[in-house]
Amino acid sequence: MQQASKSPATGLNVAPLKDDFGAQIFDVDLQTADDALLQKVVETFHAHGAIVLRNQTMEPDDLMRFIQAFGEPELHTQTKFCLPGYPHIFKISNMVDENGEPIGAHNDGLGWHTDYSYKEEPVMCTMLYAVTVPEEGGDTLLADQVAAYNDLPDDEKAVLDTLKIHHSLVHFIQNRDFNSYEITDELRRENPDVIHPLVRVHPADGRKALWVSTGTVKHILGMEDEEAMALIERLVAYTTQPKYVYQHKWQKGDLLMWDNRCTLHTGTRYDDVKYQRMAHRLWVKGERPIAVWDASEDARKAS
Repeated sequence: MQQASKSPATGLNVAPLKDDFGAQIFDVDLQTADDALLQKVVETFHAHGAIVLRNQTMEPDDLMRFIQAFGEPELHTQTKFCLPGYPHIFKISNMVDENGEPIGAHNDGLGWHTDYSYKEEPVMCTMLYAVTVPEEGGDTLLADQVAAYNDLPDDEKAVLDTLKIHHSLVHFIQNRDFNSYEITDELRRENPDVIHPLVRVHPADGRKALWVSTGTVKHILGMEDEEAMALIERLVAYTTQPKYVYQHKWQKGDLLMWDNRCTLHTGTRYDDVKYQRMAHRLWVKGERPIAVWDASEDARKAS
């Protein structure tokens, strides 16, 4: 990571997480920060796609105050691992209670994806707060989809800009090696399949990002399934090359947040017999993904 410097836009001390992607924010105590300071943190997030703040002490009410600075918190598809009294705070953990029952979702988030990609309005951002961390492993990886898109040849961009992806939660559950979801009629009703663009336009500044994912992708419109999945696999492999990926090695008290509109993410495994982990996950509601053709039509109307 590069040396910290003061941001001309916000006055915060920041350093890039990787090249031009992301920002670590220094000298901010989120628990005591006033609303004006929190707004500067929000502005930094929107400009950089991801933020990290270390050495934070956050109680559930602190987490809720912070996430609300970004927008309306989103509820979780799975509710049994939410913090009691806080339905927007989801526990990711391998720990068990006195009866040997899990108290959090274990191995949740493995595989390159964006959260809620199977929803009509996927979540805008994801936040993880580290309560207990393993001494090794359990990293979180973020892939910069804007940089990956920008590096593509123009002719390939022109083709990808037109493609539509079929996302399905049921397909994801049926093909997952491990899960704690039950496919009920209610789950099917609340999570119908959706169609999203393969290239997504960011509403803040119009930057374009590849918006591929694994797990929830069932089909690409206009392609044979074999051809479609081969393309998805190729794009995921391309966008998750080391040059596009920031690897976050967790410390207790870390707060990591990323923009699901322009990143992919995955967790990594750790020795869950030797180590314990507890992280709190929160989401912010998002909007319907803006496709290239939507942005072009909006620009035409504006002119």
